[in-house]
Amino acid sequence: MAAMADVARRAGVSITTVSHVINGTRFVAEETRQRVLIAMEETGYFPNRGAGALATSSAKSIGLAISAISNFYFADFVAALETQARLTGYTLLLADTHDDPGEELKVVQALHQRRVDGILLATEAHEAGSLSLRHLDELRIPTVLVDRCASARFDQVGTENVESSARVVLHLARLGHRRIGMVAGRDGLMTSIERLKGYRVGLAWAGLPFDPGLITQGGSNAKAAEAGVSALIGLPDPPTALFVANNHMTIGVMQALDHRGVRVPEDIALAVFDDFEWASVFRPRLTAIAQPIREIAARSVQMLVERIAAPDRPPRTARLKPRFMHRDSCGCVR
Repeated sequence: MAAMADVARRAGVSITTVSHVINGTRFVAEETRQRVLIAMEETGYFPNRGAGALATSSAKSIGLAISAISNFYFADFVAALETQARLTGYTLLLADTHDDPGEELKVVQALHQRRVDGILLATEAHEAGSLSLRHLDELRIPTVLVDRCASARFDQVGTENVESSARVVLHLARLGHRRIGMVAGRDGLMTSIERLKGYRVGLAWAGLPFDPGLITQGGSNAKAAEAGVSALIGLPDPPTALFVANNHMTIGVMQALDHRGVRVPEDIALAVFDDFEWASVFRPRLTAIAQPIREIAARSVQMLVERIAAPDRPPRTARLKPRFMHRDSCGCVR
């Protein structure tokens, strides 16, 4: 964690000058003050204006940076993380990244400013282009990447996406489908990349050719998925089965099929990633991949607590296997 001395070295001033800038206890020339403020931002140093003792003691709090509002799966995940954090004696501080790289960096910095003991992050970006990951790495902030395993330089916990997606596609192929479409998630997200890879692996296992014309970008939201599926259904030779890469897009897919009068599973088979509470309630009941939310939450918090206690230990990656919820929408005779 950066100290006042680090800021002083970066700005080329004395520690006393840094203190005066922070506390406003003496006039400092504007040019010098700006150098200090820039150095504070570059080093990630945030002054603790509370009691001095608090700066050296554990806050017993964990920061969670995640797109909780726009992602249904994450809403359940946040609840599981909060429960697990409470069981280990920590308070969970939630900040929404809105799946925006700039906002993600601001959120990470704000959580650090609040002196959290560590951060759980569902990052939006790849390792190479992520300012937030660079910030966390440079300041050695205890961090666990959750859901999206974007960098082996950090501890990370997520679902196994590739093989589980491949097995769903293979299941559809074994039912006789030769044109299997996919509604892919937003470009750049690690989960989207891995599930698309799984789709291609499943086609290869089934001996089916890869046809990029059978993939539509669903943008990880219902509206884009609805438009994409409408385009797929309108093809001269449309798919007879669909694999949808997350539950938010599933809503848009079902709306598109309903508007066009396409019945599931009579006219098109459907299998989706992400199970949810009402997937087994409406008809047809959805065949889905269920992520082990509670187990991922427990492992994430446990790994972060261990990282806080031993910051120099080698980073670890944990991939938990999901469950295949075999229901009606895939068209099997049960």
